[in-house]
Amino acid sequence: MIQEAKNVLQSKTALRPKVAVVLGSGLGAFADELTDATAIPYNEIPGFPRSTAVGHAGKLVIGRLGPTEVAVMAGRVHLYEGYSASEAAFGVRLLGAFGVRSLVLTNAAGGIGPHLREGALVLISDHINLQGQNPLTGPNDESIGPRFPDMTEAYSWRFRQIAQKAAGEMGVHLPEGVYAALPGPSYETPAEIRYLRTIGADLVGMSTVPETIAAHHMGMEVLGISCVTNLASGLSGKKLDHKEVLETGNRVRGMLLQLLKTILPQLP
Repeated sequence: MIQEAKNVLQSKTALRPKVAVVLGSGLGAFADELTDATAIPYNEIPGFPRSTAVGHAGKLVIGRLGPTEVAVMAGRVHLYEGYSASEAAFGVRLLGAFGVRSLVLTNAAGGIGPHLREGALVLISDHINLQGQNPLTGPNDESIGPRFPDMTEAYSWRFRQIAQKAAGEMGVHLPEGVYAALPGPSYETPAEIRYLRTIGADLVGMSTVPETIAAHHMGMEVLGISCVTNLASGLSGKKLDHKEVLETGNRVRGMLLQLLKTILPQLP
């Protein structure tokens, strides 16, 4: 199915990007920044799962950011939509087959660490997989990657240095943190957030980890950027609402756009 989907992409555009971005909830505006762009709805790509979450456009856009050829997944799928971890990683596997070697994953996340505030952008330094699934479960294709891929540096130190330098030039503080992935769709309880803080999590969300694992399996380098769209349950004294997540994503998208514009040309 990946080969069939790859053939569709090759028939739609002459561009062959080495860099790709996956956009999280409320962060889809970046796809509009590309020139010479071809937008392909997910439902036109064989085997591509459909995005059903609010705030996810559900299209693959291939174009240029200046001279840099870039592929952008405007929207992703999640386990809580009824998909498996392998299905959630389909888009990343397609990008890898298409020739992408550098991957930027963005997401909306709840802030757990006391140093994080609502609206902050945070580099993911590592993750904790609490989703109960792994996209590599099942038979392994050695032509794609090893049976037991190393995850010591799941999020590229080199890419994080590039991002830190870019943020410094923008005058933006860019902290780092550990991302905990849960299946959702319910938000976490205050007790669960206390547990996550105890085991070392600074951020919590419902995506990204299956994509990171699949990307590493294929030999891609990964940069993860979380937008802290809300403080996690029990930390702010108010109930959580997905509308707030989207509103905060819209509020910080200008800063994220500028950061991505600076970072992406340095990643191929």
